[in-house]
Amino acid sequence: MQPTPYRWLRLVLLLLPLLTAIRAQADNNTLELLHRPWNELLKRYVQPDGRLPYADLAEHDEQLRGYLQALRHVTPEASWTRQDQAAFWLNVYNAYTLNLAVEYYPVQRLGDIKIKTVGGYKPAWEAPEVNVGGKLYSLNQIEREILPRLLPQDARRFLALHCAAASSPALLPEAYDGARLDQQLDAQARRFVNDATRNQLSAAAVQVSSVFDWHAAEFGEKAQLIAFLNRYATTRIEPAATVQYLPYDWTLNDTGASGVMAQQARKH
Repeated sequence: MQPTPYRWLRLVLLLLPLLTAIRAQADNNTLELLHRPWNELLKRYVQPDGRLPYADLAEHDEQLRGYLQALRHVTPEASWTRQDQAAFWLNVYNAYTLNLAVEYYPVQRLGDIKIKTVGGYKPAWEAPEVNVGGKLYSLNQIEREILPRLLPQDARRFLALHCAAASSPALLPEAYDGARLDQQLDAQARRFVNDATRNQLSAAAVQVSSVFDWHAAEFGEKAQLIAFLNRYATTRIEPAATVQYLPYDWTLNDTGASGVMAQQARKH
């Protein structure tokens, strides 16, 4: 069934009174309503193993488009709690990453995407494609400038960001919520650390995601990293355990065939 034309636009028009209220004063109820379309989408599409059916999403993307359109009318205010702001930007980052995969599907990796901007083409992570409150941001700006201010010295944020890759931390199957953010970040860290497809843990040796290597400045050196892992791991890791980093698979975390294979399948 094809999506109803402009259904996503009608959704935004219905949300306009809510968006006005959010600009005036945000509370848990209004923010919950703002993120509800994103929350419902995550619950419907995120699979237990973290993969997503991108072909289905690409054909039924009106809810995602409506949510992104609504974000164009909302600016996080200093009066919001830090947790509400952080939850907001985590949702924004993940929604725009998912949208990139949907918009350019079939694509094998988000790294293959080049977006035309003023002055040439930029990688997906650097292009100012994220529209929040009428202002444009890149995904890298959100990760490297905004979230560190809101979640300083909290390395869990790296496990909450989704890059639509096979080795990426899986999407939490619900929207981030400022009132429950600490519990959600803990749940996400616990899920990722104990995911045997992304980390292999034993008492004497661990092979962990390259995410921990890339962000060693915040996860810490060996002793600090093992302490972090032990906060969440179901397997106790000894302080003297060896640490190795696994290669990162940037292939799209698609439930079906991806890239050229998916394109060929659609032609038959």
